Amino acid sequence: MIKIANAPCSWGVLEFDLGGKAAGFEQVLDEIRETGYEGSELGDWGFMPTIPFKLKKELDKRSLSMVGAFVPVFMKDRSKHAAGAETAVKTAKLMADAGYSDAFIVLADKNGSVKERTLNAGRVTPSTGLSKDEWKIFAEGANLVASEVKSRTGLRTVFHHHCAGYVETPAEIDNLLSLTDPSLVGLVLDMGHYMFGGGNPVEALKEHRNRIWHIHFKDCHPGAAEKSRAEGWDYFKSVANGVFCELGKGSVDFKAIVKKLKAQRYSGWIVVEQDVLPGMGNPKVCAQHNREFIKSLGL
Repeated sequence: MIKIANAPCSWGVLEFDLGGKAAGFEQVLDEIRETGYEGSELGDWGFMPTIPFKLKKELDKRSLSMVGAFVPVFMKDRSKHAAGAETAVKTAKLMADAGYSDAFIVLADKNGSVKERTLNAGRVTPSTGLSKDEWKIFAEGANLVASEVKSRTGLRTVFHHHCAGYVETPAEIDNLLSLTDPSLVGLVLDMGHYMFGGGNPVEALKEHRNRIWHIHFKDCHPGAAEKSRAEGWDYFKSVANGVFCELGKGSVDFKAIVKKLKAQRYSGWIVVEQDVLPGMGNPKVCAQHNREFIKSLGL
């Protein structure tokens, strides 16, 4: 059975060091529940309670589940791997000890930290990518994090391809999956990032069916994406200008995606992520629209 969640990033709670004030966790969880979702992601460490019983109490009183937690690691640098694994294990242990044994560590690159990739998000070229040796180091890091998380907490790890990071394009995703252990590292397919990164998520569902353990619903506005490419916007300006729009208002074919997920008998979570900057827009209104849109697709 497919269940629908939302995430703090839809309220401007992002992993980046940005200006502006985002909503607190109580407001985020209240509005996730009020707009008809069944779960949430954790957000940055410290955004929600970091004591297991307190975290569970906050979720239980809103009848919500914890779905996963985003953990960025700069995996191009081998010296960052051990610390990244410890952060992932700490985060996974919080969720496991709170009773959410099916939650995922959503592992990602340290997105937005490399100037060239951030400046060229949505239009990267092979010349801005990793070398063969760097790919090996990157994959070693992903395998290490996932192995430590699984062996020490029992939770699984999915990798989140992401614009403004080193795994953005379909070719880069293919490369990472070919270099990582399929028993340890799954893929969270993010529809909006896949589209902005130059791919068709419907095709990704076909190609990577066995590695897709988790799903993010995000849309990509074609006009904003084209203007970003034409005017050379960086990742954050693209987000500020609505490249990740409300579901159904962009170019992602969600009707075909839902049809494919049902045909594949996908039974995990779908997490809505409409990335906005802190203080941007009206997240609750957007969350309500997105939930109604998903209902119109039969979910």
